[in-house]
Amino acid sequence: MEIIYRPMTTPTHYQWLKILNHKKVRKHLIPHPQFDELLLQQWISGKVETDSKPGCRIRAIMCNQQLAGWCGIQEDAGEYELAVVVHPHFIGVGLQTYKELMKWSKDFGHRQVLVHFLHTRPLYRFLQKRAISVRHRQLYGQQFTSYTLAV
Repeated sequence: MEIIYRPMTTPTHYQWLKILNHKKVRKHLIPHPQFDELLLQQWISGKVETDSKPGCRIRAIMCNQQLAGWCGIQEDAGEYELAVVVHPHFIGVGLQTYKELMKWSKDFGHRQVLVHFLHTRPLYRFLQKRAISVRHRQLYGQQFTSYTLAV
């Protein structure tokens, strides 16, 4: 399976809407309205803006030339967070994408990064073993499990 990371503006709006409004994808994200053309354009613009900041990189995940989801390193309150969001048909690309994000983090010179999972996700032993710390916290009005990882 060939995975390529492209700018967020590469996929069509139709491709993005199919991923971002998928019921199983939305289950593990902060509750928000269904995306329409306007909300999608605002979301993409926000990701492109984040991508332009030092130490950040946001990309569409293309798998065998199909949009699988998105990933990135985002800055939040002086800390860097890794994000991976993929359509259920491409769930297997998550680990490879995580490894790529860790390479990018090292290239940027980050010493540590965070991974936040909404309370709907199980604890991940793989991340627990690698984590400097694991804590439960409130973010954006929701309960999250946050893993702090050394780069």
